[in-house]
Amino acid sequence: MKLTLAEPKYLKESISIISELVNEASFKITKDAIELVAMDPANVAMVIFKLLSSCFTEYNVPTEVDLAVNLSNIKQILRRSRPSDMVTLELEGNEKLKITLKGKNTRTFSIPIIELEEREQKIPDLSFSAVVSTTSNVFNDAIEDVDVVAESVVLVAEPGKFALVAEGDLSKVNVDIAEGNETKIEVTDNVKAKYSIEYLKKMISGSKLSNEVVVNFSKDYPLKIDYKVIDKVQMSFILAPRVEND
Repeated sequence: MKLTLAEPKYLKESISIISELVNEASFKITKDAIELVAMDPANVAMVIFKLLSSCFTEYNVPTEVDLAVNLSNIKQILRRSRPSDMVTLELEGNEKLKITLKGKNTRTFSIPIIELEEREQKIPDLSFSAVVSTTSNVFNDAIEDVDVVAESVVLVAEPGKFALVAEGDLSKVNVDIAEGNETKIEVTDNVKAKYSIEYLKKMISGSKLSNEVVVNFSKDYPLKIDYKVIDKVQMSFILAPRVEND
């Protein structure tokens, strides 16, 4: 196996984002992509990731590889990469992953491949009654606004309008996002669901990959957030709802 990236950004940012939710992860390296499906330790959130072979300048995978690693190890190495560096990933036997950063000089790191006793995660088959497409900046700002007053947020979708509502002990915030050039809302009826802001703050880091985000939800139902760069990278998050007896 030998994989070379001319744009380290997509791998570097992806690993950084994923490591907010999981510490160790098993990647599947197929002939088409590096793929990951992982749950966070609390079983509240799932991350689904695909870095496509078309993102690489060299992509040599004779047979499918399962590769489990400590994400903080890779993150620390990739932090040392510069935007102009070539990044190469290679296997050293079955025990080490070799990462080469090549720019003005060549730096080579080796990290251990670990064993994870983990059942294969299945991506749930979900269907949504509200689908909101907007810019990452608009959604990030809204999450940061609701974070000021509460730990959870209610997402509300109705024809022509998407809103985020949060209430603390004494404070309340309401962020209305109207449909327009930047925001498209697909919904047939009014839909409401509550989610953890702590998790959402980690997930909106996907904005480092894409300027566009798609937010999918239904009443008291898991939330799915999608970031995509065509022919390069896809990252989605699924978050369990907070169903409370108020």
